[in-house]
Amino acid sequence: MKQWITAWAAVCIIALSSVFARPETDDPLPSWNPGSAKSALIGFVQRVTDRQGPDYVPPKDRIAVFDNDGTLWPEKPAYFQLLFAIDRVRQLAPDHPEWKSRQPFQAVLENDWNALAKAGEKGLIELVLATHSRMTTDEFDALVRKWIRTARHPRFHRPYPALAYQPMLELLAYLRHNGFKTFIVSGGGIEFLRPWVEQVYGVPAERVVGSTAALRYEVRDGRPVLVRLPRIDFINDKAGKPIGIHRHIGRRPILAFGNSDGDYEMLRYVTSGRGPRLGLILHHTDARREWAYDRESPVGRLDRALAEAPSRRWIVVDMKKDWRTVFRP
Repeated sequence: MKQWITAWAAVCIIALSSVFARPETDDPLPSWNPGSAKSALIGFVQRVTDRQGPDYVPPKDRIAVFDNDGTLWPEKPAYFQLLFAIDRVRQLAPDHPEWKSRQPFQAVLENDWNALAKAGEKGLIELVLATHSRMTTDEFDALVRKWIRTARHPRFHRPYPALAYQPMLELLAYLRHNGFKTFIVSGGGIEFLRPWVEQVYGVPAERVVGSTAALRYEVRDGRPVLVRLPRIDFINDKAGKPIGIHRHIGRRPILAFGNSDGDYEMLRYVTSGRGPRLGLILHHTDARREWAYDRESPVGRLDRALAEAPSRRWIVVDMKKDWRTVFRP
């Protein structure tokens, strides 16, 4: 009887193993079409995790950094944090009658996207400072969480978290499964990203590197709080991205993924290090499922990085060709 029970237990263990274990033939990136981009990614991960190979990288150094807007989710018709600021302008407008005749607020209230585009980066910063400041960090966190949960994208009519790119979610999970630490390195505000990135991307809030607002310590009603001031402390974009990486991470990553010239310096910084390195650029080429744009786009302009990609051995991921699907169904 004892031998029979032991044999039966062994059969059960084998059966369960076949159910829960991932077969070696499973595709780790099912939303990616076969091609050079997918092969480069899988090949790189296999090389740096092979203990017997010349390109082995210890887990402590397996750091991958990802831009957010245009790399992990869309950035059209405008950066999503700008859309959040626009909604805030409309909510706060009754208390600010002067905005009716003052740009870029007037453009927002009149839905004048051309005038808003002409306001450029300076106008964007003005909108963000006016709508994100003079509140505690906890109050701002609550506003972001509510917006992310309830707002809908103007084209896709879906909640913004539902617009995370499915192929990139698979890549983030694949890297973590192979001992990588994944970080978001964004020009967007760090406090705009932190409330929701773990739920959407599986990236902990402490692994976000972003632009920061100036803060002030206060005690309100006997409770210490941090108050957001109408002043930019640090812009984590372009040449700021390597600085942000050094300040927050303290190690040079071995993989970087971006989509615009705003990621150029980050890609150079990461791929110029010693040992195995991989730089990737997402090229938006799919006007039907998302958008097609590059060199002439006012949002997510991709020119210099695209031109230098071949000489710097950066992999250009063609959204239309390389992705089987863009968003989760």
